[in-house]
Amino acid sequence: MTSPARTNQLLYQAELLLAIEPGDDEHAMARRMALEEAALGQMELALDALLREVTEHTDLPHDGWRAWLGATSVSVAELERLRALAGDPDSWLSLLLSRAQALHGDDGAARRDARSGLIASAGEPALGNTLRWCLGEFKALLPDLREGSSEW
Repeated sequence: MTSPARTNQLLYQAELLLAIEPGDDEHAMARRMALEEAALGQMELALDALLREVTEHTDLPHDGWRAWLGATSVSVAELERLRALAGDPDSWLSLLLSRAQALHGDDGAARRDARSGLIASAGEPALGNTLRWCLGEFKALLPDLREGSSEW
């Protein structure tokens, strides 16, 4: 499988996971949380695949998205663009990375719904909605990143 095909496959799988309805039985909340975290994991893998894709023309070893986004000695235009997005707290990538960090922590990234009868605060949107937005932005950026990378 080619690098672009793997990136596309992982994004498609994340999209499929986010489209599954969790149902309304006693396991619905746990199922929703599992689907959200699975989709987030697929998106994290897709980011890693994208970074491999846009840096495959270099001779540098690929050590995962954390290393690539943190490495300041590597100057690849597509990588710089992703670093800038990661550094912008309002960007889809910054949000995705913070959720991915949470996914690897003890508390995870998905949250239980507020119990009925409690006043809901105007806090963060549901993880599923956030991931759908991030996925749309990710997919919209792909052609530009691939075009620049293919010039090499």
